[in-house]
Amino acid sequence: MKQSISQIKQSLQKKTISVEELHDEFLKKAKSNTNNSYNLILEKEYNKTLIDKSQKRYNDSNPLPLDGIPLGIKDLFCTKGIRTTASSKILSNFIPNYESFVTQQLLNDGSIFLGKNNCDEFAMGSSNETSHFGPVVNPWRNKKEPNNDLVPGGSSGGSAAAVAEGSCVASMGTDTGGSIRQPASLCGIVGLKPTFGSCSRWGIVAFASSLDQAGPLTNCVEDAAYILNSINKHDFNDSTSSNHKRDDYVSELNQKFEKKIKIGIPSDYLQDVSQDILNQIENIKKILTKHNIEFVDVKFSTTEYALSTYYIIAPAEASSNLARYDGIRYGVREKGENLDDIYLNSRTEGFGDEVTRRILIGTYVLSAGYYDAYYRQAQKVRRLIKNDFQRIFEEVDFILTPTTPNEAFKIGDKLDPISMYKNDIYTVPTSLAGLPGISIPSGLSSNGLPLGVQFIGKYFEEKKLLQIAALAEKELNFNG
Repeated sequence: MKQSISQIKQSLQKKTISVEELHDEFLKKAKSNTNNSYNLILEKEYNKTLIDKSQKRYNDSNPLPLDGIPLGIKDLFCTKGIRTTASSKILSNFIPNYESFVTQQLLNDGSIFLGKNNCDEFAMGSSNETSHFGPVVNPWRNKKEPNNDLVPGGSSGGSAAAVAEGSCVASMGTDTGGSIRQPASLCGIVGLKPTFGSCSRWGIVAFASSLDQAGPLTNCVEDAAYILNSINKHDFNDSTSSNHKRDDYVSELNQKFEKKIKIGIPSDYLQDVSQDILNQIENIKKILTKHNIEFVDVKFSTTEYALSTYYIIAPAEASSNLARYDGIRYGVREKGENLDDIYLNSRTEGFGDEVTRRILIGTYVLSAGYYDAYYRQAQKVRRLIKNDFQRIFEEVDFILTPTTPNEAFKIGDKLDPISMYKNDIYTVPTSLAGLPGISIPSGLSSNGLPLGVQFIGKYFEEKKLLQIAALAEKELNFNG
């Protein structure tokens, strides 16, 4: 059985295991994994100083909040002196000379990085099949088709798979349209997307600047609270970083709600899902009703517009953010007879098909004559989606939905981009609104594969969101 961060810390404090032994155990698992969940694994020598310092703090009975905890880091976070590629050929030789704000906070709290987790190229994907380093394989197997390799979800598929396979205690991911929550659901773990602006984007390779948000993938809700305590800080270097009041998410995790809780279940989210998923929702309702929790039906008026809105706004921002990758200042440079040829060849050879597709879409919707027809209209719909959530949150405390419309599918099954984009149908609206959401495993499908449910909370109310998720987790007692 996998141990939580608090259990590992207790073992380290009692000296039943050393920081070095703990690190070696997880490093061995990471090196022996066959699921392609890592782009790069750090040798022990790289972390030896951190291991020794961490052990000294335990010896002095003065450990830091995450002291000695082995973490995976999605290959989207800039890590000083460690290759950061965004799983793209164009950045395959890029070594940052600075540390992202989020990863620096984790280091400040004593954690130790095992390596960089594989992901969809530039975080553009829902299955982790677009990586330059090849697809990540879900550690779970369909019991009816055990020989088929399954997708782990994306884009943080390597992070989710690494946690699920036990090759790290937790991993950092990013969520733009569902890239933490969706792979968490398909891999049977917990995935938290905080409120937009809660965690700094500084030093994270940008996809869509108004949507990108860092968050943890963990084995349990309590571990997500530990990581959030570390990374949820204001950063003056990020203009979108909020200076709101932060809570201690760990100490108040099991605090009981002071009043009766109302949870809304949107009927429009349950129209095209499997019976397995419907059963999971009904089971959640049954087990939580006894905790003075009332479930009410709610209905959005904008759900059908969310995906198309997202796939206008996100590519538009991506086309702007990815214009900097030209093979001149850093990254892979292809040969050419002149500067224009170098630009063209570097970007043609450096970007994969999905990234190229989204750049082209984004450039088109931002172009003269189409900006008003597409991008401006999409921003108006985004406002309507946000207002839709605010209207419903006047009636309820949380919203409960499926995380994904399906279980993990076979690698190569959804090559059609449209069918792939539909995997994010239940996570994209939350991202467009900038709200916090958490996916927790709710049980197994008839094929023996994990399914997840998503709790959505109000702006900057991660404390309450984690509390309801922890309560549901305890009652569900999922042992994946």
